Amino acid sequence: MEAVFSAINTALTVIDDAVWGVPTILLILVGGIFLTCRVRGLQFKQLGRALRYMMKNEKGGSGEVTSFGALCTALSATIGTGNIVGVATAIIAGGPGALFWMWVAALFGMATKYSEGLLAVKFRNWDHETGHALGGPFYYIEHGMGKNWRWLAKLFAFFGVCVGLFGIGTFTQVNSISTSITSFFDPNKAATVQILGMDYSWATVIGGLVLALMVALIVIGGLRRIASVAERVIPAMVVIYVGLAIILILVNLDKVPGAFVEIFASAFGLRAAAGGALGAIIIAMQKGIARGIFSNEAGLGSAPIAAAAAQTKEPVRQGLVSMTGTFLDTIVVCSMTGLALVITGAYIDTDLQGAAVTMAAFSQGLPFLPDVVTNFMVMLCMVLFGFTTILGWDYYSERCLEYLTNGKMKVVKVYRWLYILCVLIGPYMTVAAVWTIADIFNALMAIPNMIALFALSGVVAKETRDYFKRLKDAGNDEDAMVPYVNDTADWKSGAPSAGDAA
Repeated sequence: MEAVFSAINTALTVIDDAVWGVPTILLILVGGIFLTCRVRGLQFKQLGRALRYMMKNEKGGSGEVTSFGALCTALSATIGTGNIVGVATAIIAGGPGALFWMWVAALFGMATKYSEGLLAVKFRNWDHETGHALGGPFYYIEHGMGKNWRWLAKLFAFFGVCVGLFGIGTFTQVNSISTSITSFFDPNKAATVQILGMDYSWATVIGGLVLALMVALIVIGGLRRIASVAERVIPAMVVIYVGLAIILILVNLDKVPGAFVEIFASAFGLRAAAGGALGAIIIAMQKGIARGIFSNEAGLGSAPIAAAAAQTKEPVRQGLVSMTGTFLDTIVVCSMTGLALVITGAYIDTDLQGAAVTMAAFSQGLPFLPDVVTNFMVMLCMVLFGFTTILGWDYYSERCLEYLTNGKMKVVKVYRWLYILCVLIGPYMTVAAVWTIADIFNALMAIPNMIALFALSGVVAKETRDYFKRLKDAGNDEDAMVPYVNDTADWKSGAPSAGDAA
């Protein structure tokens, strides 16, 4: 059995290296830079406004959930185990410099996420039978680029379903959750049971069953139940985790400058052996950007699916709210994990993997707290982060499936049970395999979305100019702005919503 797993891991690694090669990295990085130019650095100049919009729901908008609820739904999918385990695996594989490339990807990715949110609202549709908004890359590809590109929209939706079932949505989250639970409750695997010829801790088995039950109780309720849970859990878990990390940084303040030196030196290959600098840079870039996209999903095309359901009448406004997700996810939360790992040097211990690395970092960085306390808090954050990501990706993949099946809800209901089944088997996948599978499907999902963002960049630029001109003409009073008129309402099924046309 071990030989079979080894062969599978080897094959997956070969595929991962191919799809996450230099062309894909350049496509996403250049795309972020290009969109930053098209919107004139909006993510830097308008970040303050975006954060204000994030906390203030828009008046009079039409949609299924509040703008903040849509953001929390998106954050439930982005702020997940990638912020804890993903950062650790990136730094272990690519060195501390991987964190620098995560920052770079995030800063330019904010323009990408802004564009995605804007296009999602502009080109969203309404299903009057089910009563929910439909939107995302598959709609802005089909209706923005034209019917001849529908094959690309279908391709994106197919990969979106795969990411939900086999990538970010289930295996990686469940595996990371079960690993952290086992590391806390049964680190020595004293109580085990044999499943398919392999020994697993009872903590893994019980934790997996409870998780699957909780997921089933929520996903069957649909978007509103997912958004309701996300609005309550996301703010709390971010405060807990970031607060713990800030305490670690303050306690080890004298080591922070050295950590930044290590991060920048590693990012540019200055720590590599003679002649190996270029290779070290490429590895750091590859791992940092791949894990960065896994974490904040900028360019992946997932967040606009949630953005399309927001109660808003202004595409630009929702685009601004959407881009705060990348800022919070990577610049704030991932940075906390990365700094904890580099400050303590926990990533150097090759005997540890997954959540155990981050747990070790917090135990070493907070010596005045008993290990049981720090490990429990990291485990709790891991469980909450992963749990909400599972919920968010169920919603994303369901919407992708709706598009593929032309809205056949019977298929979607069957899919929900298949999704729950994947949650059940997730704990028994190997750590290396699940993260590699996630990377592969991430890249395959990102490629058609990035093609669409390049093609529709002119629409993004035009809408951005129009919004800020109307805002300026209204004396920066959002309530006094001339109402937005959606010029794409002619293709919508049924009458356009109040939030889409004046």
